[in-house]
Amino acid sequence: MNRFVEQFERDRRLATRHNLKTPLRVRIWKSDLPEERTESVNLSERGVYFATRSPISKGETIQVLLKMPEVVTGVPTTEWRCTGHVVRTEPRETKLGVGVQFDFYEVSGSERVLSPVVPARYGDIRPEMSVSEARVRTESR
Repeated sequence: MNRFVEQFERDRRLATRHNLKTPLRVRIWKSDLPEERTESVNLSERGVYFATRSPISKGETIQVLLKMPEVVTGVPTTEWRCTGHVVRTEPRETKLGVGVQFDFYEVSGSERVLSPVVPARYGDIRPEMSVSEARVRTESR
């Protein structure tokens, strides 16, 4: 148990991070800057880390379009449109490393429109569920 607590104190992430290079389309919310194509450095159901040349600041709202890999969600690859906020930035070689925590997402071809990212305690809720299915599960707790 102590080892678990020590690990949790060092790494407080609520979702498994996968070191995957997945193509991304990124844009700053309500900005005139053009969309940028880049790739993830790592990815989870709750966020993404990527390198960019765009001037992005901590706290900004970002929209990310990607094909979420099956290895991350446990379901076949689907296209996600995620809206999140920048939780950290750091110099990374000639670019800027950006960590984004997802606040909402939309899964392509479904009724799941801008579903809130569900807290970890509702771990049995999966992205393939509809919004109404997720609500039933969270409201019954």
